[in-house]
Amino acid sequence: MKPPIRIAVTGATGQITYSLLFRIAAGDMLGYDQPVILQLYDITEAQHVFKGTVMELNDCAFPLLKQIITTDNLEIAFGDADIALLVGARPRGENMERKDLLAANGSIFIQQGKMLNAVAKKNIKILVVGNPANTNAWIALKNAPDLDPRNFSSMLRLDHNRALSQVAQKVNAPVSEVKRIIVWGNHSSTQFPDLSHALVKDQKALSLINDPNWIEGSFIPTIQDRGAAIIKARQGKSSAASAANAIINHMQDWIFGTKENDWVSMGVISTGCYDIPSGLFYGFPVTCSNGQYKIVEGLEINPSNYKRMQKSYQELITEQGMIQ
Repeated sequence: MKPPIRIAVTGATGQITYSLLFRIAAGDMLGYDQPVILQLYDITEAQHVFKGTVMELNDCAFPLLKQIITTDNLEIAFGDADIALLVGARPRGENMERKDLLAANGSIFIQQGKMLNAVAKKNIKILVVGNPANTNAWIALKNAPDLDPRNFSSMLRLDHNRALSQVAQKVNAPVSEVKRIIVWGNHSSTQFPDLSHALVKDQKALSLINDPNWIEGSFIPTIQDRGAAIIKARQGKSSAASAANAIINHMQDWIFGTKENDWVSMGVISTGCYDIPSGLFYGFPVTCSNGQYKIVEGLEINPSNYKRMQKSYQELITEQGMIQ
């Protein structure tokens, strides 16, 4: 049997992680022959919630689950971790401005970046899920100088999956036949879901859809505002199962590789391509192979789409300014 992989998860008593942990333990993320150790972190006030989750994980009798560690100590949670899923973040409260949210989460991700730098494995893969995910990833990276920036990513996969589903429903095709969708930019309402290069069973998606009004009036705003719509529909509860599923999809592709002739959307450190200056986390189309991602470069961008991409970039710059 393979040696176990240590997976650190923050915010581990929350809704997303409750949907996530059982799937990881079952083998859905890393394969059905890969043992895992779960190193679960949450704040001191939430430690009592761990008891029921651990009882249920044990009662599932997962053959791959070798150990469960619960803690309010980041050094223990991140110690020798191979993968870190940074799910926990302070949610935006009533009367809280975006700058207040950024400041509150800034201190959280400063601490986490420093501890990852100190005790995690140097080849660790880190996925930031807690919002604002792109900027939180940037904060964590800035506080982990000994780790490769390519070890970090932020999650755009939920937005990517939402776009796949909307297109599949529109053209009445299986989701598996929809390829090459891109979600550019920030994980926020400024993100740009782009169908310019998308394919449905090797045909151009735009030709099959043939409905510009649907794209502008329905598709783009639906993806941009889907999170808020789900909170309203779930009476105050945010996306949980779909976010957990996106985490699994993101890590599967990053570790095992993307499908042939396809790409996925990931928040990764910018390199200067597409006129997005280097040094911040931005949603790009990527391919993955041998545990590494590569930005898909050289795609043709029309002026209207370029403007949308720049708008999301400017929002990220504003967020960085607030943090600094």
